[in-house]
Amino acid sequence: MKEDIRDSFVQELIKLKKQNDNIAVLVSDSTSTCRIKPFMELFPDGVINVGIAEQNMVGIAAGMALGGMIPITANATPFLMGRSNEQVKTDICYSNTNVKLVGLNPGFAYGSLGPTHHCIDDISTTRSFGNIHIFCPCDPKETRQIISHAVNMEGPVYIRLDSYKAENIHSSDYKFSPGEPVVIKEGKDITIIALGTIIHEVIAAAQTLSKEGIDAEIFSLPSITPLKREKIIKSLSKTKTVLTVEEHSVNGGVGSITGDIILEEQLNCKLLKSGVPAGTFAPASPRKDIQEEYQLDKNGIISNCRKILNRKA
Repeated sequence: MKEDIRDSFVQELIKLKKQNDNIAVLVSDSTSTCRIKPFMELFPDGVINVGIAEQNMVGIAAGMALGGMIPITANATPFLMGRSNEQVKTDICYSNTNVKLVGLNPGFAYGSLGPTHHCIDDISTTRSFGNIHIFCPCDPKETRQIISHAVNMEGPVYIRLDSYKAENIHSSDYKFSPGEPVVIKEGKDITIIALGTIIHEVIAAAQTLSKEGIDAEIFSLPSITPLKREKIIKSLSKTKTVLTVEEHSVNGGVGSITGDIILEEQLNCKLLKSGVPAGTFAPASPRKDIQEEYQLDKNGIISNCRKILNRKA
C-alpha cells in the first residue's frame, strides 16, 4: 500500500510529541506543503508559523534549541537551503544547536514551477558546512525511523524528505542505522547507487535488466553524512562498474561521493553519474518528464546500464 512520505513524517512526529512535549515544529507558511494539519489539531501550540521568512525561522529554531526545546523546521527545500544558507551554516552547524531541518519537495518535486523551485544542490551545500548529519529516506518505514533517530539524537540534522507516494521496499525487520548504505539487491555485473525515492525506478529497471542477463547490485543511501564506505568499496571492487542515480546535480551529491571513494581508495572502477549536468538547470516540466530528460526513470536507467557495460538491447 502506497503512503505519502510526508504523512509518515507527520504521524511519527505525533507519536514523538506525545512522548516529549519539548518538540516543536516551525513552518514558513508551509503548513500544506508539510501536511502538518493532523499534528496541529492535536497540538495547536506545537506549531509556529513564521510566515515566508526562512532566515528568521532558522534563527528562531536555533534560539529555541538553546532554550532546551527540540525544534523541527518543515518547509520547501529550495527556500530552506537557498534563502537561509547563512543561518543554517552559522546558527545551526557552527553553533552546534540541536535543530532538525526537514527539507520538503527536493529535486524536481515542484516540476512545472521550474528552476526557482527545483532543489538540485541541497546535498552539496549541506555537505560543505560540516557538523551536520544528512539523511534521505526512500520509503514510509525508513522515514519514520529516520525522524525518530533525528529527534532522539543530539545535534544538527538535515532530512531530505520527498513528497512521494511510495510502498515500503524495506522488510518488516529493517532497522535504520546512521552511516550504513543499504543493499537493496545483491548482484555481480554493475553497482547502482541511488538517493531517496528514485530507488523505486532503479528497482524497476533492475527487474528488466535481469531478464537481459544483467545482474545489478543496488544500494540506497539513506545516510549521506555519516557514511560508512566498506560495503560500497566491496561492491565496486567486485563489479568494477557503477551508475549513480539522483535528482540532484552531478556535482556534490551521490555521484561525487562515489567518485571520491573510487579515487581515494584507488579502485579500478568505471563510473557513470546520472543527475542534472553541471552548470545547467532542469526545465520547467512535470517531474516525470524531467526524470526522462535526465535518464532518471526506469528506461533511462536501463539505457545507462547498457551503455556503461557496452551491452545492446
